[in-house]
This record gives sequence, structure tokens and C-alpha cells, in this order.
Amino acid sequence: MGSATNVDAVAVNTVAWLSAPETAIVVPVYQRQYRWDIGGCERLLGDIRAVADLDDRNMHFIGSILSTVSADTDAGATPGELVLIDGQQRITTLMLLVAALHHTVKDDNPELAAELERVLVRAGDADHTKLRPHRAWARVFESVVLDQRGPEDADRESRFDDNYAFFRSQVRRDEVPRIWRGLQKLEHVAITLGSGANAQQIFESLNSTGEPLRDHELIHNYVLMGLSHAQQSEIEDAYWVPIERNTGEAIASFWRHLLVMTTGREVAVAGERSVYDAFRQRFPRMDLDTLRTDAAEWRDYSDIYRILLVPSQEPDAEIGRQLGYVNTFGRGMYPLVMRAYRDYALGVTDRAELIATLENIQSLLLRRTISGLSNDRLVARLCRARENGPDALVRAIARIMPSNERVRVELKYGALPHAAYVLGRLAGVENSDGFDVEHVFPLTPADTWTGDGERTWADYTEDEQNSHRALAPTLGNLTLIETPLAERGFDASFPEKRDALYPQSRVAITTAIAGTDAWGTAAITARTAALTEAFVRIWARPQVIAIDDDGLTPILDAVRRRGWPRGWEREFEYVEYRGEHWEVYDIKYLFNRIFKRLWADGREHVVAFSARRGGPLYPEQAWNGQWDALDESTFLYMGWDSRYMLSAVQGVLGEAGIASEVFVKYSYTGTAM
Repeated sequence: MGSATNVDAVAVNTVAWLSAPETAIVVPVYQRQYRWDIGGCERLLGDIRAVADLDDRNMHFIGSILSTVSADTDAGATPGELVLIDGQQRITTLMLLVAALHHTVKDDNPELAAELERVLVRAGDADHTKLRPHRAWARVFESVVLDQRGPEDADRESRFDDNYAFFRSQVRRDEVPRIWRGLQKLEHVAITLGSGANAQQIFESLNSTGEPLRDHELIHNYVLMGLSHAQQSEIEDAYWVPIERNTGEAIASFWRHLLVMTTGREVAVAGERSVYDAFRQRFPRMDLDTLRTDAAEWRDYSDIYRILLVPSQEPDAEIGRQLGYVNTFGRGMYPLVMRAYRDYALGVTDRAELIATLENIQSLLLRRTISGLSNDRLVARLCRARENGPDALVRAIARIMPSNERVRVELKYGALPHAAYVLGRLAGVENSDGFDVEHVFPLTPADTWTGDGERTWADYTEDEQNSHRALAPTLGNLTLIETPLAERGFDASFPEKRDALYPQSRVAITTAIAGTDAWGTAAITARTAALTEAFVRIWARPQVIAIDDDGLTPILDAVRRRGWPRGWEREFEYVEYRGEHWEVYDIKYLFNRIFKRLWADGREHVVAFSARRGGPLYPEQAWNGQWDALDESTFLYMGWDSRYMLSAVQGVLGEAGIASEVFVKYSYTGTAM
């Protein structure tokens, strides 16, 4: 029987472990920030109170604490100190609770205060805590735990201050012995790693307990773990801190968008560690020089991301304005915009081309929204197209952009999305702050409302009222007007607004309405037609020879599904393979047909893909399952679920270099799955 020589695990009493004179813990550079909230503190305090009231046979298990013993000063700790890999959040919170107890009783109960102090401070060094946090917040932590806050810290905001204050407010002086009794019943498994252990792998396997790490925190650990302290400090200061500063609360989105841009593949927004897993695949373990090169590029892209988040920081006013326009539609196109902006910043493309790209993105998103088409899962395919140059991107955008004819129909009868943005650009208003979107015919007219000064709303027939309501949210019935004027015209009739309000506006498309005698369905339809012509000029479709793809999805963007969900047999309506129309309705049939076709047309690609992947080609049918024979000595294993088959199809088409020429048309069933 073998023995584990690189991992030492032992169950210990937590307070006894912390109180031991030799215990000294350092938090390494790569650790995330402390982020337990009041809710977590409340649950911990409740557990401690509960176990305090039970007999001595009852203990409370708080999980595992993972550390490694420092062997040299280059690790960022003195020899013998414990470098904390997992457990920082729990240990820090316990320290704050013990500090709150200590400060409560230190003047009244010196014996208990001395016991509490042994948990907090190092033997013979009352000026330093046993837990030495990350250097970025070490002073804040120690000022709280050692009760050394000065006047300058009175208005400071930190989780350390908040959680300490919570514990002070919740534990009365006479309850301190009870809480201390509960604390002494905590236990954990102390796991200490030897020099040969894989700290990152063990860290990930233990991360299901406590406060789960977010994707960007896992990326941070992955990048820094295994480096020396000096190397960690270099990467942290030169690259990671600027990335955090540039992206702020959007750091998780930054990493996802960066990966979509660099891989040309969609990365799920939600899902267990989806961004982190994609990062590890894109950036396998690298040497220090490679890491420096990659990290410098990440930092450069984070500089761009900062500008995308706050376009007013862009020095070029027109580019900043266009970036602000793109933000109207959210951040979904950031991967493409980041790449386009980087090319412009490096001089690969010029200013006019960047602005043209931003205009095309807006046209694409707005036209698809107006036409009721989803903008999800578009950006990866556009990033792939951009890899082949600006012209390829324009063709890819044109292919999935609704035509002028379709837009004209949708604007005539459909509600106008992003109304303030659309009307502002139509009117030449650069900033719509201080303006309201005005419904010329109100959404809920009073019985006395009139469009011509003669007939009131109550006099309209039911059909007339319904036709007015149907056109109320359309382009022709909307305009942009200054907020004070909009407030004055609330619930006013059209003649009142025509004579007293619209002429006072500085917005040309609003003052033009004052020249209309009466407002009804005919006037709305006529104005829609006129504004639509301006609309299709501003949000133009690229003038390239292209066909509408009729909702086709590139095979690389097809949705991978686990198992065999209900309806999988009719997931596709058809498949387009390099211009051929295939009546293929499910992934099993597609898998079989793709591999057989490539076996005939490009056998070397299938062999290379299977050799690297370890299947699905085998020299014999070595186990039970679904198989197909490609020739007398080569057998195709059909796999076990939908996800496996689609992954193999995407991979082998990519190996053959023809993935961009294969599309699936989802059926109604497939769209709803």
C-alpha cells in the first residue's frame, strides 16, 4: 500500500491551533480580497452560540484549512510560517470575532483577555497579528484587530471594519464567556502540503466549501500560484493591479470578453467556473517570460476596457461618442470592440475604419432588435470573421443584418426600441440628458384629448381608438423634447402642444410637428415613413454582396447540450454544409455524416484530430456501444451524449479548416430546448 508523502491532514481544535505559540500565518499575494459579508458573520455567530450551549461532546466542524510551510524568505514568509492557500475567509472572520471579544473584556476580565490575545498576536510580538494579510490591506486589518485605529480611519470603509463592528454590536459583555466557550468547540482539518504537492489542483478541489471563489479570483490564483514571492509581486504590481483598477466591478466580464475575443468561441455567462475553465484551456501553464508577455497584453486590453466602460475618457470626441452609442445595447459586443480599438491604437487600422466598425455594430444590433431577432451568441462569430480582416467582418455583419425592406415594415407597426438613442441621433442631439421621449398621441389619453381640436377621444369609435393605440409606440408618434416642456405638456391635447410647446423646442424633428394641422393615424404613418428613410441612412446596412442567412447558426456557435434532452431528435430544421443543403435533424445523424464525409474528402484531418483527442476513431470495436465502420480497420465510436458528439463535430471541422462553412438551422423544438 502506498502512502501520501506530499499531503499531511490532521483534525485539530481551531482555537488551540491558532493559540499555539508557533502558529504564524501569512496570506500570499495571489489570494483574493476578504469579502465575507454581514450575513456570513451572522451565520457563523449563530453556529457558535448553538454549539456553546451543548455539552462538551459536541463540536462544530468548519471545514478544511489548506497551507504549506514556508521554507525560505523568497516565499514571502519567514521559514516555518504557514502560507495560507485556502481558508483565509474563515480564519480572518474568526480573528475579527476574537478581536471584538478581546476589546470588550480587556479592561474587566484580564484572564479571559489574555486567552483571547493568544489567538490574535504572535508570541513575544504584541504589535503583529498571527494572521498576516495580503500587503494591500495588512495595515487596515491590523489596525482593527489590534485596536489601533486613528482619527483618520473614522470614515474608512472596509469589510474588516464592518464585520468587526457587527460582532461588537451583537455580543454583550456578559455573553463573551459563552461565545468563547463556543469558539473553543470549533475544529477543522489542517492540511499541510509538501514540496511535491499540486497546490492549485488541491485548492480547486477544496473550493466547494466556504465562500466560493469567482472566476476572476480563480484566474488570479492560477496565474500566480507556483511563482516565487518576488515573481508574484512583480506580476501583481505590474499587471494584475492595473487590470483590477481599470475594470473595477466589471473584472469578471472583462475576462469573459477577453476570452471570447481571443478564442472566437462563446463563453457562458453563468455556469460552474466556465470562464476559468476557458482561461486554463486558452492559457495553459506558462513560463515566466510567456506570462509576462501575455499579462502585458491583458493589461493593455484592460486599458481599452476602461474606456469602453466610461467612453468620456476617450480623447477623441467622436470615437468616445460612438463608444457611448454602442453602450446603449449593453456590453455584449465588447470583445469585438476591444479588438477593433486595439488595432486602431496600434495603427493597424485608421480612425475612419474604427468609427465605421462601431457604426456597423450599432446598425446590426438595432436592426435585429427592431426585427425581433436575438443578439445573443453573435459576437464570437464576428470576432472570428475579424481575424480574416475588416472586409470579412463587414461581410459577416451584412449577412446577419435585416434588410431595409424588413426594417421599414417593422418600424411602421412595431414599438421603437432604445427610443431616446434613436430619436437623439435622428435629431442630431449628441446627449439626450435633459430630454424626454414624448408620445405625441399619449399612451393613455383622457376622454377630452383631441387630435384636431374638434373631436374628443370619447367621440372616437372603438376601431379608431384601437388603431391609435397600436401606433402609439411607433417611430412616427415619438419625438424628443426638453424635460421642462414635456412636463408642461403632460396630458395636453395635440393642438395645445402644437401651438404652445413644440415651437419652443430646439429639436428639429419636434418643431417640425408644429406644422401638422391634426394628429391621427395618417399623420403618424406619414411621419414614420419620413423618419424611416433617415433611419436606414444612419443605421445603414453595408453595401456588399451578401445574403441573409435566414437565422443560420455557425456550427462553432451551436449549443452544446448535456445528455439527450427532450426533443433532441428534431433539434435542427436542416444543416448547410459548404453550400449543400442536408436534411439532418439531430446531432447523432450529423456526427455520423460529418465524419464519413471528411473520411472521404480529408482523411488526414480526421486522423490528426482523433490522434490528438484520443478518439473517436479506433482500430477495433473494443467495448459495447454504438459504432460505425469507416473501413475494414477503422471504426467510429458514436459516443455517449449530445455534448460529446457536437464537441467532436466542431473539433474535426476546425481541424479541417472548414468550420466557417458549416451552419445549422435550429427548429422550433431546438430553439426552445
